[in-house]
Parts: sequence; C-alpha cells; structure tokens
Amino acid sequence: MKNIYIIGVGLIGGSLAIDIKKNDPETVIYGISRKETTLDEALSLKLIDKKATMDDIENADLVIIAIPVDATVKLLPNILDKIPESGLVVDAGSTKVDICKVVENHPKRRNFLAMHPIAGTEYSGPSAAIPGLFQGKTNIVCEVEKTTFKLQEKALKLFTDIGMRIRYMNPEAHDKHIAYMSHLSHISSFMLGKTVIEKEKNERDIFDMAGSGFASTVRLAKSSPAMWTPIFKQNKINVIETLEEYISNLTHFKELMKQDDFDAIFNEMENTNHIKDILKGIS
Repeated sequence: MKNIYIIGVGLIGGSLAIDIKKNDPETVIYGISRKETTLDEALSLKLIDKKATMDDIENADLVIIAIPVDATVKLLPNILDKIPESGLVVDAGSTKVDICKVVENHPKRRNFLAMHPIAGTEYSGPSAAIPGLFQGKTNIVCEVEKTTFKLQEKALKLFTDIGMRIRYMNPEAHDKHIAYMSHLSHISSFMLGKTVIEKEKNERDIFDMAGSGFASTVRLAKSSPAMWTPIFKQNKINVIETLEEYISNLTHFKELMKQDDFDAIFNEMENTNHIKDILKGIS
C-alpha cells in the first residue's frame, strides 16, 4: 500500500502515520483535514509527506479515517464512492454500529474495513502523535467477512506489523463492551474533574493537593469534548446502561458509609482488587 491517505492527522492518524512510515519509508502519506493549519502542523512535524483533498483519494491504496465518529458517518459513503476498486477504506472510530450501518448497502462495501485500534492518550492534534502508540495494543475488527479477502489481508498485515493484536467482534458487541471499558471511564473522569472544580474554588489548592492518584484518575478529563460527545451520542443506549450500574454501585457504597459498615467496604474493595490480576494477564 504505497499511497496512504489519512483523514484527520491527530493523535491516532498521526501516530499511525509515524509507525507505517517507519516500517515502509517508501510509502507516501497524504494528509486530509478541514483545517489548513492542521496540515501545516502535520507537515512540519513530518507526520505526512504531502497535503491532499478529498478528490485525491481516487488514487488511494488505503484511506484511514481518524476523525470524530459523527463526521465519519457523514463522510464514509462519499469516501467509498471515490475509492478505486483496488483501494481500501478503514476507520478508527470508538463506536461501530452506526458506522457499519451507514454503508451496509453501499456498492463498494467490500472496500471498507471497520476497526477500532484501542490505543491513545488524553491529548489531541498532530503534536499528540507519538511513535509506538500501537505496540502490543488490540485492534478490534468488525464484520471482517464483508471486506474483500485480499484487501483485509493487506490491512491486517499493516496493523500487525506495527505491533497490534487483532480481535474480531460484531459491531453490537463492540459497542456494548466498549461502553464499559472506555466510555464509562471517560465520563467518570470528566465528572470527577467537574466535582473538584465546583467544590475547590481555589486553583492553587487543587494544584498543591493533587497527588498522583487524583492526577491518574482525572487524566481522561483532558480528552477532547469534540471527539467524545459524538461517541456518547452514538452509543447512548449502552452508555446509559453502564451509568445506571455505576451509579447503583456508588449509591451502595454511600449507604455502607452511612451505616458505618466498614467491614463491608473492606470486602467490596478487596473483591475488586481482582482487577489487577485481570489487567496483569492482559499486559
């Protein structure tokens, strides 16, 4: 795949560009963005080789869409219209049901691979791109059977070559699981940050007393609202379900506190400590 077009050269798109280029320096990486300043920055950081427009993707071997999921739903059918018969379009969205649905009857559906590389930081924009972001991370691929075998084979090799593990899942299962594993943690972080900002009016106090525990817990509250609001909107039903369960657990914890039942609180925390064994196994 020699001509790769990346739509959205931010954290994910830019980091993919770095690793793909490192593995194959002869690949030409083109950047597409609605903001000229984003492309200028991506060029200066050497994330891309050249600027491009949507009309240029008729020359693409691969198009990587790394923009907010609501924009992906709008643009994806048009991108598939323009892609050559030998080209492939992949997206990196954190929701999959709406994205897959919008092209389910597209005549070039076979030229699209729905995926979600589960990697990232709380930062955004071209300057957030870093090498090795995807090393050892999971790439969820949905509806792989709907993509031409030769194209899916090329794409999956590209992503395994930069260190990713491939996991297959249907879009509905993906959106349900990711609501628990990613979307809920972002909401928790945003709301923790909101609670502290509202109650601790003195910014110096927050700065001086914010230990590593607070900093790590609230880290995701630095994430881009422009990216996360569309994700919550597209995955609304699953996110509400996870919130109801989370709120139920918080309410239960509060009731134990009111009852001075610290033995029960100890047991709750001790049982939850098992999460470290699960995560150790994953890493």
